[in-house]
Amino acid sequence: MHAIKLENLTRIYQKYSAQHRFKTFKSALLKGDLFRSLRPDELVHALDDISFDVETGTTFGVIGENGSGKSTLLKVVAGIAKPTSGRVEVRGKVSALIELGAGFHPEITGRENIFINGIMLGLTKKQIHERYDDIVRFAELEEFIDAPVKTYSSGMYMRLGFSIAINVNPDVLLVDEVLAVGDASFVPKCLDRIDDFRRRKKTILFVSHDLSTVEKICDHVAWLKHGRVQTIGEPRRVIDAYLQDVTEKAEDDFEQRQQEIEQEEHFEETEERRENRWGKREFEIKKVRLKGLEGKEKQVFSPDEGMIIEMDVEAYSRIQDFVFGIGIFNSQGILVYGTNTLLEKYAAVEVHGQGMVVCRMERLNLVNGTYYLDVATHKRDGYPYDYHRSLYSFLVSSRLTDDGIFRPDHTWEFSEKIRMKSYVRHDT
Repeated sequence: MHAIKLENLTRIYQKYSAQHRFKTFKSALLKGDLFRSLRPDELVHALDDISFDVETGTTFGVIGENGSGKSTLLKVVAGIAKPTSGRVEVRGKVSALIELGAGFHPEITGRENIFINGIMLGLTKKQIHERYDDIVRFAELEEFIDAPVKTYSSGMYMRLGFSIAINVNPDVLLVDEVLAVGDASFVPKCLDRIDDFRRRKKTILFVSHDLSTVEKICDHVAWLKHGRVQTIGEPRRVIDAYLQDVTEKAEDDFEQRQQEIEQEEHFEETEERRENRWGKREFEIKKVRLKGLEGKEKQVFSPDEGMIIEMDVEAYSRIQDFVFGIGIFNSQGILVYGTNTLLEKYAAVEVHGQGMVVCRMERLNLVNGTYYLDVATHKRDGYPYDYHRSLYSFLVSSRLTDDGIFRPDHTWEFSEKIRMKSYVRHDT
């Protein structure tokens, strides 16, 4: 049996440009452009023909980039927004935690807002009195409950809103990205309560950018893009498809930025650009390619991915003294890693004509950021044949938030008297 049923759901917004923003009825009449001023510049499909069911007692996740329609979907399900077309059916009492502070009156106290929100959610005054202490205790607002809500921080707003939403004992709980502003110590409490709802077979519609949490708590996941459902299914499969799409977009954006930089440098022909390559090129690096371990050229990597650096080289005479080297630098110019064939005990014998050099790294283990690559051919004493300084770049993109440069493989362990609970996966 379904708790939520969406059939061909469409929600269209009218978008107006800045030129319409400050027009008044009077000014439009005086200028004689009333009807043109009131026309939207375009119609935006926030939701476009969406259909799916959420089964009773399941946790259903919705993921997607900003502007994909996730929050609009929750507003329509909650009854806050009306669909332009299509049908929404929700069975049971609904409690929604969608927008931070939504439904709160900023001028009155937290205590008064609890009663107002409780009544709006269908509770009687007696029921609110019975649950009042639990709401305040869970929100950890005992000292501030009689202060005006406008004096609350965003974290306090979130704690009070979540506490009210879960204590009305809904059949269907709608949760948007508001958990992202929660205090670090409070978010685990929220996730514990969501787990309790799941054990009690409540229905949860959960929107979040936190893919680790979505994978952990959701039974099924829908991926939205430009207001349309891309795929629905098992969390890991849907998240992987979404991440692949995000990576491809990041790859395209990164490549476009690099092309723009190269065009600027081409037109400017600065000394700095020319100084980024030096040597007489008796032994020349003709082309450099960055690839994933599967062999496909790419510029965006995750920390747990490996990288292949391929160099097409050509020696214009017979050379017996040569070394190949690489260096990886971060965006601040700090050397992350450097090595060469001499350091790694490869002895040059002879090279003549064209060839290829491949450096294969099985796992990058770098944190988020842009990195630059040096490549070089030189003699054992350092005399450069051909040195390329920071002419190649790549992006490392991760769901994890690390500091520094390098992310070593690691685990945490705790002794018996230290109680910890992990709410996220620690792999990338």
